[in-house]
Amino acid sequence: MTENPGTPLNPFDEFGGEAVVRQLVDRFYDLMDELPEAYVIRKLHPEDLFGSRQKLFDFLCGWLGGPQYYVEKHGHPRLRARHLPFAIGEVERDAWLLCMEQAMGEILPTGRAHEHILVKLRELADFMRNR
Repeated sequence: MTENPGTPLNPFDEFGGEAVVRQLVDRFYDLMDELPEAYVIRKLHPEDLFGSRQKLFDFLCGWLGGPQYYVEKHGHPRLRARHLPFAIGEVERDAWLLCMEQAMGEILPTGRAHEHILVKLRELADFMRNR
């Protein structure tokens, strides 16, 4: 992808497609298990993270501009509605962002798409707050 400011972003392709999204998701959940600051969100997940990993992978592929796996399997993401059963406040938002931002920093190439996605993920995480 060129760095032409008028070029629409397709982060999925720019980041490297499915293989890189899988690495990102796996690192995100590994960090959730490793970082003490992430315990607040880790306890909201099942002990076995296989299903959570797959759903986030499916969602991020489509959200980043790639295949719409999540929609094909589960329908519209309705993220806020699907997360309403979980108490998500600023602490939970920040713990989620800590893991995602660190995973992105380790896995994804830097550049315009990286910065754009960071901004969008911060907005999305803030939108998920329900407490």
